[in-house]
Parts: sequence; C-alpha cells; structure tokens
Amino acid sequence: MEFSKDIVLRPRFSFELDALPEKVLHAFEEIAKTQNTYVISRVDDHVFIRIPKQKQHFWSPQLHLEIYKIEEQPTVLKGLFGPKPTVWTLFMFLHFIVATLFIGAGMWMYSNISLKTSYAIPLVTMVVLCILWFVLYFSGRLGKEAGKTEMKALHYFMYDTLKSNGIKKL
Repeated sequence: MEFSKDIVLRPRFSFELDALPEKVLHAFEEIAKTQNTYVISRVDDHVFIRIPKQKQHFWSPQLHLEIYKIEEQPTVLKGLFGPKPTVWTLFMFLHFIVATLFIGAGMWMYSNISLKTSYAIPLVTMVVLCILWFVLYFSGRLGKEAGKTEMKALHYFMYDTLKSNGIKKL
C-alpha cells in the first residue's frame, strides 16, 4: 500500500468488489471467529478492524470499512484509517480549544489596539497558540508515522481476508 506525501492525517481508500455486500460482510464475520490477531467487529454495513488491547499503544490505528451497494452498481468498499476514537476526539477537542483561544486573543488584541493600549500580551498569546497548534499538528503526524506499520498490517489483513474468500477488486 502506498501512502501519499499529502497532508492527510486519516488516509482513505475506496474500490469496487465483484461480490455482494452480504458475502463481504460475512467473510469478515467468519474470519473474526477463527483468528485472534485482530479484533473485528461489525455494526450494520461497517466493519472495524483493531489491534488487540494488549498490543496497542497510544497511536495504534484502526481500520473502518464501509461496504455497500447502490442498486445495479458494483459493491463499494470504503476504508478509513484513523486513531482510536478517544485519541481522535482528544485531538479535535484540543484543536477546538486552541482555535477558540486564538479568536479570543485576537479580539482582545483588537480591543487593545482600538483603545490605544499595549497589545503585547495578546500578541504573544496568539503567537504561543500558533506554536501550540503546530505542536498538535506535528504530534499527530508523528503518531500517524508511529502507527504506519500497523496500518499496513491492517490493510494487508483486509486484502488477505477478501482474497481467501474469493472476492476480487474490479
């Protein structure tokens, strides 16, 4: 699997399959019963493939698959790699807090400029928040890099499951 050099924190992929969604979903349900390398769960048309708890680290990824068919079109499998939902929620919350504080510091600075008072503290606050945002961004990138081998393993496992059940990409 080739990862692009684009700024993508949650890599995605999509392709068409030569089997009905029920067969594909059943293949993942069956492999979940016979192996213990990964934790596989299914909710409706979604399959989640995770690293077992004892092998996980903070940045361990999970693979979310959505398998569906629209009328006469071929079955579509869409995959999304991402961190555990708690890690993703934490990062989004921190980004939201930094953005909110940045806007607040901007309003504070604008008020001080309008009142012709010193705006050094709000300016420094905005610079620190920008630096903090870059730290958050690059820690996310490092986390993605730390989980890259696990992402590849999840991806290969998905392909092996499809292949072992005679399901081919179109």
